[in-house]
Amino acid sequence: MFSGSLVAIITPMRPDGAVDFGAWERLVDFHLASGTSGIVVGGTTGESATLSESELWELTKRACAHARKRVQIIAGAGTSSTATTVDRARQLSELPIDGLLVVTPAYNRPTQEGLYQHFAAVSRATRVPVILYNVPARTAVDMLPATVQRLSQLPGIVAVKEAVPDLERVRELVAVCPKDFAILSGDDASARRSILAGAKGLISVTANVAPRAVADMVAAAMKADAAAAERLDAPIAALHRDLFLEANPIPSKWALARMGMIEGGIRLPLTELSAQYQPAVLAALSTAGLLS
Repeated sequence: MFSGSLVAIITPMRPDGAVDFGAWERLVDFHLASGTSGIVVGGTTGESATLSESELWELTKRACAHARKRVQIIAGAGTSSTATTVDRARQLSELPIDGLLVVTPAYNRPTQEGLYQHFAAVSRATRVPVILYNVPARTAVDMLPATVQRLSQLPGIVAVKEAVPDLERVRELVAVCPKDFAILSGDDASARRSILAGAKGLISVTANVAPRAVADMVAAAMKADAAAAERLDAPIAALHRDLFLEANPIPSKWALARMGMIEGGIRLPLTELSAQYQPAVLAALSTAGLLS
């Protein structure tokens, strides 16, 4: 159901922090024209922790209306509270979205059984497909393959975004989950190898600034053309690295502003990219052919 190059899209903001809905539609158009398979609204890269419920709803509604089913729209529904996540999932599923991305609860560090019960509750509450999201570097909890395998048996849970950059983790997930359950990479730097190892695609940060390049690389890897995928990945390898010099999405938003796609707004506690890192991000953009 979910495959290819999906973008964990940033939320464009004005310098005062207000959401820039005009830029939002331009970004959706950018991805529609660049081969992106799906747009994830309100994920980590979209500054989900600082978006209000009404902002997330409006961003998702506008993305659906503007895309008009030309690309899949997935809404981020995860919070650290099961009850709140269930309510958000139920509400968002009233929109014409294609799926929900639900991250493991951050900060409270549930057990594996707690993770299972959390996602099971979400799956019972929504009518749209659910993508699990495991990103222990952000959440301080690692959802293990055995738990993903249990969850993959539940109706409506159809994929996992795995952000642990470990090929053995990907191979284990591919081995233990059903064939129709999609393993999606959540790590740009290792995505090419993960797809060649059996993942069905990538939910990407790099695709914010280089959607066509990421889409082409992912397509080659999905065809098992390792040589072409490596060749296509080489010009964007520096972006995979340098878009994480500071906390995501700080570098991505700075890069998009330099490209003229958005204004430079970002919400506290995140701040603009530090001056010491700006030359590296500019160099990465230049290597990728993204600066005129």
